[in-house]
Amino acid sequence: MTDFTIQKMRDLLEEVFAPWIQELNIQPVEITATGARFLIPESTRLVRGGGNGPAVVCGQAVAAVADTASVLALSVLNGRFRNCTTVDLTTHFLRPMMLGDVEVTIEAMSNGRRMAVTRSEFRSAGSAKLGATATCAFAYLED
Repeated sequence: MTDFTIQKMRDLLEEVFAPWIQELNIQPVEITATGARFLIPESTRLVRGGGNGPAVVCGQAVAAVADTASVLALSVLNGRFRNCTTVDLTTHFLRPMMLGDVEVTIEAMSNGRRMAVTRSEFRSAGSAKLGATATCAFAYLED
């Protein structure tokens, strides 16, 4: 384990990522042996429109959080931010996540010299049931 801290993840969010990613309000909450856990606080800005139905967290937000939180978790495992690019992002939506906090767990499946793969799990806060999963593959652009 490295000395990368939750505060360093917060700083990285501000320094590296686009302003609209910062609006997702990704909150690092725990560093684990294989990645990290995050909380996405309730926000009406992250639900899909449609007017008549219930407020459901939109898929675009889920995909953006999976990608961003994965880079943060890999930074923890690497002990620093490594410039990388997403080469694949596969998202599976299993059930609607209604307006409310969302818990996200990122696990590095592999983290090599040139590539890394992560798995993301999304749950409505307090629920044991998966709302969505994502697998992200990244190519490192530096050693």
